[in-house]
Amino acid sequence: MEVPVKVWALLVLLNVCLETVPGYSNGKVQQACDDMTPMHGHQSSPDPPPYNITVDKSKFSPLEQIKVTLSAVPSENKAHFKGFLIEARNARNPNAGPVGSFTLLDPEISQLLQCGDREGAAVSHTSEASKTKVQVIWTAPQDAPSSVQFQVTVVQKYKLYWVRIQGPIVSLNGAPPLPPLPTAGQSAAKTTMAAGTLSDPFTSNDCGIKKSCLREPAGCDPQIDALCYFLSFRTEDASVVFELSGPAPGYISFALSTDKWMGEDDVYLCIKEDDHVDISAAYVQGRTHPVVASENVLRDTAWRLADGVIQCRFRRNIRIPDSYQNRSDLDEAHYLFMAHGRAEGGRTHRHDRQPLISTNPVLITGLPEDLTGSRSPLLIKFHAVFMLIAWMTTVSTGVIIARYFKPDWAETTLCGQRVWFQFHRALMLVTVLLTCIGFILPFMYRGGWSKRAGSHPYLGCTVMALALIQPVMALFRPAPDSSRRYIFNWLHLGTGTIAQVIAVVAICLGIHQQALLLPAPWSTGVLAGYVVWFVLADLVLELHRRGLFPIGQFLKNFEIHTENIQTEDKEEILFVPSENESYIKGHCFKKIVLAVYLCGNLGFLIILLATIGAV
Repeated sequence: MEVPVKVWALLVLLNVCLETVPGYSNGKVQQACDDMTPMHGHQSSPDPPPYNITVDKSKFSPLEQIKVTLSAVPSENKAHFKGFLIEARNARNPNAGPVGSFTLLDPEISQLLQCGDREGAAVSHTSEASKTKVQVIWTAPQDAPSSVQFQVTVVQKYKLYWVRIQGPIVSLNGAPPLPPLPTAGQSAAKTTMAAGTLSDPFTSNDCGIKKSCLREPAGCDPQIDALCYFLSFRTEDASVVFELSGPAPGYISFALSTDKWMGEDDVYLCIKEDDHVDISAAYVQGRTHPVVASENVLRDTAWRLADGVIQCRFRRNIRIPDSYQNRSDLDEAHYLFMAHGRAEGGRTHRHDRQPLISTNPVLITGLPEDLTGSRSPLLIKFHAVFMLIAWMTTVSTGVIIARYFKPDWAETTLCGQRVWFQFHRALMLVTVLLTCIGFILPFMYRGGWSKRAGSHPYLGCTVMALALIQPVMALFRPAPDSSRRYIFNWLHLGTGTIAQVIAVVAICLGIHQQALLLPAPWSTGVLAGYVVWFVLADLVLELHRRGLFPIGQFLKNFEIHTENIQTEDKEEILFVPSENESYIKGHCFKKIVLAVYLCGNLGFLIILLATIGAV
């Protein structure tokens, strides 16, 4: 069953790729057949287009052909174009869709498109190569309307284009003349009022009183804090006024979602363009780039740029007609997503950090409230908690007990087994259990493998494998008096040490992942402090075990001199820790070191867990 699943996954990925192609440079823009608007996220240029549309005749009969030419105005500098879409429309009803069909004269720069069930109903570019002239042949249909107008959308560059430039009108032979319409150079594309500039920055003074607010850090005020990410909204009559603010190199945005997973969501973008901000509504289908909506649903737009902070304000009706696709009604509860990142040429890049997501669904038209949110999903937080407890506390404590307390509890038993072994086994089983649970959680959240997490998941898989090998290896360990026992001892020690080292490296990388971005650099410092603390405790106990630690040597010398024993044999007996009081004091010293280590270890752990809970 493996092959069909993989084939199906590849087909799905291929389908997604094909669906995202129409808005880009290969000219397969069938989705734009109706409104002829590129999905570039910008408004049609209000300037007169530097292009001409001409035809070789003004009258036609059914099935007759007309040559249509799109060319750049020679007097205009750099009046080339990269993309285009040519259609013929019923001049009396231009929104009824294209009429007739086209034939290509230069297939290298132009291609036919199918609009609805009409083959060759439109012509578009084949690449983003610069062009100054395109010619095609239009064939009138058998049931041609009395008058036909040629309309063209021309893209000079990604954020500069003209939509539905209205070209010449040709009339059916014998048909009455059509009243004058806008001439070439007048765009029929929808226009919006230019966004104004905000005179003052937003403030959080009325949060929870007159408007609802989602902020990070909690309680911040965008008026005085340049690092404040801020979203507010308030209801006015049948509309809602939104305010969005935050430091970003290219854009800030928010989305309305029915769940905590991005996809099929209503998105609103504020994109920095040189010295102004473009404000637009968009939507996402799956985990793809936002697609700017062709319908304009925003009004009263305004923006402000200052000190690297983007601020924008706009108004949107509470309810949107069903004809406006992918728009959410604001009188329904949604999770709020806030994101920011880079933008280039008007196109947004993937957000720089994990989006800030509201803790609970929010009714936009509900009572004002001060909202809370988090950038880290709950499953990822639990993943981090389980891994930290396992590899910071339980495994290190189990290692210390097995390495240094075996001689002290050699004969003491618990449930039929030696005490040190019971503690060691219990702590290691807890480590394996926590690691297994923590290992599964990211896959549950992502729904598969994360391609943007760097080496962290690979290290995590290695740690998981080594953690499972250890108990399996222990099940087949030779008897204590076996000649092969030393092989097991070295393998057990080596595997455990390698797993512990790799786990620490994986944790260091994990606390700086987008899904769990702990404050830097002090979170790294806390983790480094834990490592030093463990190494220090291990070093002290190792020196003590070898009789090199000053306190242990002092206890032994103290016993020799107070007993006033001069014989060499007796002195050697006193140095045997199992047969004198210094051993008892040495055992107490080890227990003190263990207790102090656990206190410090738990301190570091609690700090990190509290930090995870706060992000």
